[in-house]
Amino acid sequence: MALTGPAFAIDEGPAFEDPATQARYEELIDEIRCATCQNQSIKDSNAMLADDLRREIREMIGEGKSNEEILVFLTDRYGEFVLYRPPVDERTALLWGAPVLLLLIAGFVLFRVVQRRTSLPIDDES
Repeated sequence: MALTGPAFAIDEGPAFEDPATQARYEELIDEIRCATCQNQSIKDSNAMLADDLRREIREMIGEGKSNEEILVFLTDRYGEFVLYRPPVDERTALLWGAPVLLLLIAGFVLFRVVQRRTSLPIDDES
């Protein structure tokens, strides 16, 4: 079974010598969505595009580019869709605010239901 381990590996590129750089690379490829697979990160995808993106990110890290520069490059090329965590701005405000808004609405409805129930008379038909 030990001989089959490398056959299941998706990222076939060489590991960085520096553990911090390798951890940075792993974090980056984990937060980039595969444009082909759509519901997988490029870390988990075996699509050719994901392989190309992993190689590109490895090269950019080797060139000394920052995470921000790499993310800007990818969003310029593929759009914000490739980011699992899109930035908070006027276009994504509803996306980020919707969960809070829905919780507030649900809390208000629950409050009103409980308030109405407590104001109803109690039936003593025992």
